Amino acid sequence: MCINTQVDDWHEIYIAYQVAKLGSLSAAALQLDVHHSTVLRRINALETKLGTRLFHRHARGYVATEAGKALLAAAMQAEETFNRMRAKVGESEALAGTLILTSVNNLVPYMTPLLAEFQRLHPNIRLEYTADRRIYRLEHGEAHVSIRSGTKPEEPDYVVQHLTRSTATLYASREYLRRYGRINSLEEIAGHRFIGTTSPRPGSIFMRWLDKKVLPEQICYRVQDFTGFIPALEAGMGCGPLSCWQASLASGLQQLLPPPESWTHDLWLTSHGDLHRTAKVQAFTQFIKSRIAERQSDFIPI
Repeated sequence: MCINTQVDDWHEIYIAYQVAKLGSLSAAALQLDVHHSTVLRRINALETKLGTRLFHRHARGYVATEAGKALLAAAMQAEETFNRMRAKVGESEALAGTLILTSVNNLVPYMTPLLAEFQRLHPNIRLEYTADRRIYRLEHGEAHVSIRSGTKPEEPDYVVQHLTRSTATLYASREYLRRYGRINSLEEIAGHRFIGTTSPRPGSIFMRWLDKKVLPEQICYRVQDFTGFIPALEAGMGCGPLSCWQASLASGLQQLLPPPESWTHDLWLTSHGDLHRTAKVQAFTQFIKSRIAERQSDFIPI
């Protein structure tokens, strides 16, 4: 292959090399900490200078052409040399840039101290944490890592890891228990006052139970989402269902009954296949799996 002498921009070649190695624009963009449109623009510019195609574009990724393989072989050798040099001064520079996380919003108070610890370990990684009941689409670049509750995600391009099992039960304040007492089963709730949500939450096992089994007149207080449950429970406004890990954040709350087996649910750690092997995603997923494993008693109390 004859290389045009106008090709003097090593950065364009390095970007092309990252696309070839990782197989997609989005994965290369995350690794390089740039927007995917920047990667596409630099690839197009390099192909124009060379006067040849470097990649076959497919729906599932980018594959180097013969011309691309010839050019990128030299880039591979250059990166190997650079990596040997970088190994002498540590890997901290590779763990840099922005990492976007998403989960349901009630996980925010539990996750935030863990994220603070992660940033102390990797101070060059900037975190963006989006918490919402909406499921963010990793394939559209809305997030890099997701923590989901409930059924296992089944998107074909996702890497899904089981994070933990979690239990839930009804909680209330000590003052509420003094006035209304405990209960023996989910069938014995007459005379109790409940906290609910202003709109149905069909994705939650225990909220489906509340909507089906608790009479409307027993729900004395409603909040927009689960983040409002703990303040209302602590104030003695009623009893309500909580995941045990969420209740662990409020030491004054008491269980009304042992966690029902039917309320046990799963948490899933999800990343997109294109991004799963990048340094930032690997660092975070290994960290969070380790920390959650150390805190199993929060999720399934002994």
